Amino acid sequence: MTNSTVIPLLGLKKGNRSIAVILAIIIIFITPISSHAKDTPIKVIDFRGKTLTFQKPVSRIVCLIESALSGLYMLKQHDRIVAIPKVVYDGEVFKHYAMLDNRIKNKTLPSPGNWDFVNIESVIAIKPDLVIIWASQKEAIKSLEDRGIPVYGVFLSSIDDVYKEITDFGILTNSQKRAKWLIDYTKGEVSKIQKRLVSMSMQDRKRVYFMWAQGTLETSCGGSTVDDLIRLSGAKNACNLPNTEHTTVNLETLIRWNPDIIVMWVNNKKSPQDVIKDPQLQSIKAIKTKQVYELPEVFLCDLWTLKFVYAVKLLAKWSYPDVFKDIDLIEQKEAMIKNLYGVSI
Repeated sequence: MTNSTVIPLLGLKKGNRSIAVILAIIIIFITPISSHAKDTPIKVIDFRGKTLTFQKPVSRIVCLIESALSGLYMLKQHDRIVAIPKVVYDGEVFKHYAMLDNRIKNKTLPSPGNWDFVNIESVIAIKPDLVIIWASQKEAIKSLEDRGIPVYGVFLSSIDDVYKEITDFGILTNSQKRAKWLIDYTKGEVSKIQKRLVSMSMQDRKRVYFMWAQGTLETSCGGSTVDDLIRLSGAKNACNLPNTEHTTVNLETLIRWNPDIIVMWVNNKKSPQDVIKDPQLQSIKAIKTKQVYELPEVFLCDLWTLKFVYAVKLLAKWSYPDVFKDIDLIEQKEAMIKNLYGVSI
């Protein structure tokens, strides 16, 4: 024990001496505990199953996934971001991120890669504490890790994965409280939707066919983020194939499924009206009743971020307009952005 923790006991009366002894014991035990807590390594396990260990919160992050970048801004960790994916500058999300960060507005943050390409030398020059990229970018990951640069690999196939990612980012950036608040808020909003439908039988649930922008017959089935989205909205996925993140079906199968509603991923080449007019789909219930909807721009309902909650609300209102007639979707959108990012966009 150092001199700073010694309490002189001589000359004290018996009662005071007992108090002093207790105080000394408390100090002895508290001091090493506090020191140990300060020196405890930070550990997370990424989506590859790899354990990452740091002695302190990461302060220089190269994030090359737009959805992951969104999570870091939700955590209010702007200052730790030292590079972003190129798609942020090139895509329609730019206007939103420009409002979140002046460095993006002025295009001064480096953008050394995307989901399909990473400029390894440019990343090395930035001297990051951590690089966040897709787990499938194995060649880039090996190149970075061979050079001693830690990599957090991401693979999202469910809403639980979205929660895990934001939790891990909270640990890595010492913003655990904010991460927990964000998750609790999102789960609370989903719970409000589901409570309204708790008495509805499975037989009465609407069947939703999800249509990717790549083509009318491209969809997602069980074990996917889209399947979670449909389920949380109170509906049923028309495609019940298990563990199918993205698949192509034939026209006969889609007609046989006969969905009540068709929901399109944001599509710049085809509108809901185009789908409704498709002569091959005229026997489908959703076409006959004109229940075809398109999700808004990606930034507002990105299924791989906590903003999936807005897509849940959209699907719920499209599926059950009478149950959710009091829900103002514009107000819901604005409230979500304010709560997740702390600003109005």
